[in-house]
Amino acid sequence: MRFTERVAIVTGAGSGIGRATALRLAREGASVIMADWSEEGLQETASHMPADATHIERKLDVSDEDGVRTLIAEVMDQFGQIDVLVNNAGISGGSYPPVTENEKGDWEKILGVNLIGAMLMIKHVAPHMQARQQGAIVNTASVAGIRSGAGGNPYSASKAGVINLTQTAACDLGGFNVRVNAVCPGLVETGMTKAVFDYARSNDKEHKLGGRCELRRYGKPEELAAAICFLASDDASYITGQALPVDGGNTASLNLPGMKV
Repeated sequence: MRFTERVAIVTGAGSGIGRATALRLAREGASVIMADWSEEGLQETASHMPADATHIERKLDVSDEDGVRTLIAEVMDQFGQIDVLVNNAGISGGSYPPVTENEKGDWEKILGVNLIGAMLMIKHVAPHMQARQQGAIVNTASVAGIRSGAGGNPYSASKAGVINLTQTAACDLGGFNVRVNAVCPGLVETGMTKAVFDYARSNDKEHKLGGRCELRRYGKPEELAAAICFLASDDASYITGQALPVDGGNTASLNLPGMKV
């Protein structure tokens, strides 16, 4: 019960890593505000919440600053504090064309949600944490932000930006005892990666998913939730400005095609 009497906001809580994180925070005692663009996804997450958990669901586009501002004001009015922020909302863009075929609009949309959305949430949440001299922020980045080959150009750039935002925000907020960290998921089965898993299963290639990781398997949303909740908890009280790969060892080696069986 590491989060008893604490209030946590989780964006992208309608599926995947965000859903698993919201559920774990609730099981560990937090009051959880779940935000997502999908109301259906939020309802599904809420249906799995512990019976005694305090939680609310709000539809939100994190790239809309007015919407972000309104949500944070509502949370402060209702709870009077925000202890944990999990910036998990993200989109992939779907396709992976070479940079010579990239569209400006795709870049603007992906950066708007993945990077600017995370910045806006921090911008409007952090002052309340600063006022209380405590708080923890965890951003969901990606191994795609560390090296190429794990996502398209705009997605990878957005996640590299999230890693750097994590570092600069940690420097800005450290003097107020507000910690900022990130997790960098490898291949995890979520709504964002559904097409990859569906293709593999329909072509009898599921056994190859995650084969280039050192653990030779793909990850589960609950494994990312465990890492996020660790970084958000007092167990990580001396950790800030870090980007933790949770990737089965994917970024631990050169990971070139044909290197692993």
